[in-house]
Amino acid sequence: MYMPQPSRSAAGGRDAGDQPRVYQVWRGSNEFFLQGRFIFGPDVRSIFLTMFLIVAPVVAFCVFVARHLIDDFPGDWGISVMVVVVVFTVYDLTLLLLTSGRDPGIIPRNTHPPEPEGFDGSNDSGVQTPQQLRLPRTKDVIVNGISVRIKYCDTCMLYRPPRCSHCSICNNCVERFDHHCPWVGQCIGLRNYRFFYMFVFSTTLLCLYVFAFCWVYIIKIRNAENLSVWKAMLKTPASIVLIIYCFLCVWFVGGLSVFHCYLMSTNQTTYENFRYRYDRRANPYNRGVLNNFLEIFCSRIPPSKNNFRARVTVEQGLQQTRVPSRGFMSPNMGKPAGDLEMGRKPVPWDEPRTAADIRDLEAGLGGFLDEKEGRLTHASPDLSRDDLPADLMEGRAGTHSRRSSWVHRTGTSESVDSMNAEMIASWLAIKSDPVTTSRAH
Repeated sequence: MYMPQPSRSAAGGRDAGDQPRVYQVWRGSNEFFLQGRFIFGPDVRSIFLTMFLIVAPVVAFCVFVARHLIDDFPGDWGISVMVVVVVFTVYDLTLLLLTSGRDPGIIPRNTHPPEPEGFDGSNDSGVQTPQQLRLPRTKDVIVNGISVRIKYCDTCMLYRPPRCSHCSICNNCVERFDHHCPWVGQCIGLRNYRFFYMFVFSTTLLCLYVFAFCWVYIIKIRNAENLSVWKAMLKTPASIVLIIYCFLCVWFVGGLSVFHCYLMSTNQTTYENFRYRYDRRANPYNRGVLNNFLEIFCSRIPPSKNNFRARVTVEQGLQQTRVPSRGFMSPNMGKPAGDLEMGRKPVPWDEPRTAADIRDLEAGLGGFLDEKEGRLTHASPDLSRDDLPADLMEGRAGTHSRRSSWVHRTGTSESVDSMNAEMIASWLAIKSDPVTTSRAH
């Protein structure tokens, strides 16, 4: 975790330019290149496999097929066969980079849970109970006259906007989340879905182009040498391999193109199609086929909500430290948390991932609190254990006995420390009041 340092203006030691950039302290699982100018998913290496699967057959096509077709067409039509496939390949790879290397629509994380609606900072008793502080797991919002349920994200500490979901691979909440594509190594969301579909569709056209001209070359051989189709195919084994390869690829990328064409016509995402099944209920986002396509291809892409190259200010760094904000609890605090709809296994809140981490956490907290109790016993005669009232000592003993289970359930000791602090403050107030002290004696 990034620990902020005082700025030069505040402490005379550190200039704002020395602060790290946002991408250097990013909490997601993303990979950054060129100092935060490009953001990829954690499986970015798969993009090299995708590039190889595109470039390798095109190179084979240019060497073994298109080169021989240059003289078989009149004028400049022969050279255009090779020029078109090269230009189209560059265009396809550009769309791949635009899909994989940009922010898909990541929503910045909150540094603390939001305040519950209607919270006024106090209640009748002046004591905030866990039930009052616990945020609701879901909320209902109205979208185009239809009620839509949104969920709270424990990792990002925010209520996900409609159509937003948390990607368990990139560890980010993404607007209009469609899916995480392993072939491009990136989430597909609001800001890159257009380029994703253009990439898939252009790859389909590229496969059809190579497939068609391989057959053209075979027919040219058959006509020139008066051979059968099978014998002509044996004259160019590279064409046979490319035909089989493109035939298999078209079933994949072509089927994907048709499927996403259907999704766009009904204004659905892949995630919504598999989870919510809008054929059984109304789709609040469907605006008609024409308007749905215009929304995807003609609407303005919103700017990124993250400036990955910006400097982390001291104030932002301080917010990243573990300082409680009014003590609001996550909906899953004390319960197994995890994005089950994304296939993640439940883990304790605040992510102590293993049993060893939990044991180390309990041991450290136990030693820390025991040390505090030792200092409390010997610091002053007024605060000695013998001088504390019995009910206060019983409360402290009960708190101490339940501390391990509390830490095990919540993953934090802030609530325990605040309870201890409140009891000590109450005892100090009693000791400082001469009327109360004289009555006690």
